Amino acid sequence: MNNYLNVIVLILSLLGSSFRTHGQVNYLNYHKEIEKCEQLIVESKFEEAVNNLDSLFNQFHFIFLRDIKLATQLSAIEKDLKSGFRFIKLGILNGWTLENITKNDKLRLFHENPEWENIRYQYDSLHEKYLSKLNTDVKNQVHEMFKNDQKKALGALFRIGQKSKNKYAEKRFAPQSEKHMKQLDQILNKQGYPGEQLIGNNLWGSVILSHHNSISVNYNSKDTLFTHLRPKLMDALKKGEISPYELAVIEDWKIAALNAHELTSYGFLGAIPSHTVLDRVNENRTNIGLRSIELRNDLIDFEQATGFNLNLPKSWHKGKITVANN
Repeated sequence: MNNYLNVIVLILSLLGSSFRTHGQVNYLNYHKEIEKCEQLIVESKFEEAVNNLDSLFNQFHFIFLRDIKLATQLSAIEKDLKSGFRFIKLGILNGWTLENITKNDKLRLFHENPEWENIRYQYDSLHEKYLSKLNTDVKNQVHEMFKNDQKKALGALFRIGQKSKNKYAEKRFAPQSEKHMKQLDQILNKQGYPGEQLIGNNLWGSVILSHHNSISVNYNSKDTLFTHLRPKLMDALKKGEISPYELAVIEDWKIAALNAHELTSYGFLGAIPSHTVLDRVNENRTNIGLRSIELRNDLIDFEQATGFNLNLPKSWHKGKITVANN
């Protein structure tokens, strides 16, 4: 009997370790499971996707809002009111606003149900719980950095010619950017990456880092500040503090800026000139928990066919990402 119990304990331990690294939840596994659910979507296996997302959400302490919105829309497709309302409440606890939920016509099934009044009634208390989880001090600090970053970046638009823009970026923008990088380093060391989980915003930090990585070829070819931060960003990725989408854009800005936008690591910026490069891009994406280019394109097809918004990053590629020479 003791041997039997020992085997059971070992199996449970191994199962638990698949989602944990050094005693902490590993969000690379989270993103891999999200990708599996996205594959189910393109195969029209919506019920299975909903069940898998529901199970996944119970295994992690923080859930990215984009994924909760995804689960809610799939519940609408399945007319699964019970799961849908559960996801809506979870979404509000993670920053989903009542205004945004109400404006989504694809969720009309829930708006027209009597349970919707309970959601409206509970909204303020659920939203307060969400706000209480955020680090307000860090949020205010990063927001101020972001505003200053935007002001300095705007100055480059009034320079005529690339030589003038580079001079402005190196002499005027770079000193402030270096200060911001050091501030971000301190925040990473003390509180973690200032993203959706910590401050409820996944834009400010990534824009500051992206701008730093695109100052000029001369500057960024010598820069060591981002090199110093990168291992900490990878650690933040595993902790769910930064999403693979943010990390990919930040890194792609550096690669694109150094190579006249003719190279890319993740396919967000720059060109994919061949299938050999496409394979490398997909490998890079897999390493940080990001869906393949092919799956992304399939999801674009799904959006266009159904009218659903899967919240896929489309800032630089609004349509499909293709191999340039095809």
